[in-house]
Amino acid sequence: MIPRTLCLALGAVIFGFAGTAVAQTSPEPPAPTPPSQGPPTPDSSAPPNTPPSVEAAPPSSPVPPSSPAPPVPVQPAPPAPYRPLTHRIGDASFTLYGDLDLYLNYMHSTSGRDIFALQDGAILRSRLGARGDMDFGQGFRGTFALEQGINGTSGAPADATRLFDRQAWAGLVTPVGEFRVGRQNTEVFQRGGYIDYGERTLGAVINAFGVPSRYDSDVAYIAPRVAGLLVAAHYSLQGATVDHPAEQRVYQLAADYQQGPFRIGYARVAGKPPAGSAVRTEVTYDNFYANVNYGVGKLYLVYIRSNNNGPTGDLLNGASPLGNTGALIAGTDPGAETTYNIYQASADWTVTPALRVGALYGWIRDDSGTGKNATGGSIGGFYVFKNFKPFLIAELLSNDRNAGFRPIGSAGLTKPFTAAADVNGETLVGVHLGFVFRF
Repeated sequence: MIPRTLCLALGAVIFGFAGTAVAQTSPEPPAPTPPSQGPPTPDSSAPPNTPPSVEAAPPSSPVPPSSPAPPVPVQPAPPAPYRPLTHRIGDASFTLYGDLDLYLNYMHSTSGRDIFALQDGAILRSRLGARGDMDFGQGFRGTFALEQGINGTSGAPADATRLFDRQAWAGLVTPVGEFRVGRQNTEVFQRGGYIDYGERTLGAVINAFGVPSRYDSDVAYIAPRVAGLLVAAHYSLQGATVDHPAEQRVYQLAADYQQGPFRIGYARVAGKPPAGSAVRTEVTYDNFYANVNYGVGKLYLVYIRSNNNGPTGDLLNGASPLGNTGALIAGTDPGAETTYNIYQASADWTVTPALRVGALYGWIRDDSGTGKNATGGSIGGFYVFKNFKPFLIAELLSNDRNAGFRPIGSAGLTKPFTAAADVNGETLVGVHLGFVFRF
């Protein structure tokens, strides 16, 4: 009863919001930020579809003066691009950017417990960053990125052990592709905007399973997109020891193909535990995705096969043997011996140039047949005033008797359910109201 009531309530709010937006009489509605507000992707998104121009045919007969002219449809203003602070001197540029992502989070467990808190990082975790480039000429260009996550509710760094916990890399763009070295986002993480209407963050069943996000000492090659196809490869050397360069390796492979409104792709992250580990299973995360732009929105399909999940304390799920933010495989997590299949379908709809709504449904199934499954879904709405985007999301995640998955956003919840009795085998319902302010 609770999940259904929440979903109906949210639906009423979203469509009421849509009606208000449509009824506006301003000839230029607020222009939104481009829909992708996740981490920057290796290539630029395709431009929105525009109707073909039509030449006016010469009139066959004069129009009587008394005949009213046919109404001319007013096209909505195109979205204004998000513009961070960029300073350019000669052949070099330097950009400061960031965002604050804050939301009121209400969650209810069928155990009877509730959470009501201000949280950080529903969609695009709060951060400060700097990036830049310098043109060396003859098709060569130097690039770099430095990015620090912060907790917008307290101002504390996301990782107190690092100055730049999210990204710290330098690169060289050449005529045959880009080479990067340093702490980098994974190819799986980069493709969040291709996965579902919420960019694989709060409300996504996939995100509740966990996503390997970034690694240290990562050497990467990103090829230029040719005939619609882009490929990339990474290899992390952070676990290498003397005479054992392959120990604790983490490697990535990815391919993305786009043609017209269609996009399909694949991204893999895999890690090898050290020799002599108690759990010697290689941990993998294989992500297959497809989406199609149907004119006023997109349809998304995703399949993931992975053993990158395991128990954490008394909770049946939550740990990641491969790590979500750069920890290498210790070879001690028995969760690596269970493989899961995750399926998710999603769609969104652009109601107005400023208002977008969406929904998704997904399920997690384990190969062991021991009841470590979960199902869930969400509905949400986003309204954009240039750099400011308020949102409203409602979600449900139902665990089988031996599963303990919890909803999570772009950042881990600072105030989550931590007692096993509130998570294992329980259904969790959440309503999240917040905003992302980009600068």
